Amino acid sequence: MKKTNAERFIAAYNKIDYGLRTIYDFKRSMSFSDVIRRSVVLNSVVRKYEEDLIDYGRLRNAIIHNGNSKYTIAEPHDDIVLKIEKLAELITEPPLAVDRVGNKEVIIIDKDLSIAKAIELIARTGYSNLPVYDNNKLLGIINGRKLINVLGYKLADGVNLQDFVDNTTVGEIISEMGEDYFFMLADEDITIDEAMNYFENNRKLLIILITKDGKDTSKPLAIISSSDIIDMKKILDVY
Repeated sequence: MKKTNAERFIAAYNKIDYGLRTIYDFKRSMSFSDVIRRSVVLNSVVRKYEEDLIDYGRLRNAIIHNGNSKYTIAEPHDDIVLKIEKLAELITEPPLAVDRVGNKEVIIIDKDLSIAKAIELIARTGYSNLPVYDNNKLLGIINGRKLINVLGYKLADGVNLQDFVDNTTVGEIISEMGEDYFFMLADEDITIDEAMNYFENNRKLLIILITKDGKDTSKPLAIISSSDIIDMKKILDVY
């Protein structure tokens, strides 16, 4: 038998409520509105639709009569039902980042590669983030923008840039990419929502390097950069 709008609405509401409590280990005693407000700093979808979700909590209370989910006193509009169902899917079953966004052709370089060769590689491929490995262990990432900053400082100090880039390896310069932690590792299960949340909560973060298990001894599967944020938002909007 076809479900009514009220039944579909309550099912989606319960999915969101249970999903957020499970994902973030919230207490059962917390109200739905508190769950939403606590989730704002943890979940980019909740952050974007916070007010809508709070309103849906109020609507749920209006639909249910005396706490009896089998007896409803109102039928929500079709548009409201479709939207809460979409939010329920986004929150509890978000798309994986490695499947939908980022650069899946990751070029890795050895620590002994010269800076000159790394610059040539960036120019030839258009890839501005090159993970640097010492055998099978990640040392860091050569980022094109940060590399230009390093070379600028060398130039200001009177260093001969041609000699410097020809005779300095990427392994020797990796520590000069900056003290701020501009990249992070994540495993293959990272979702688009989680990736967006990392970028939004850390303005210094430029790159997320995805490996199978999130370890620095595993082969890269994809790179997500801060420039992918717009694409990630579009994917969530139409998902």
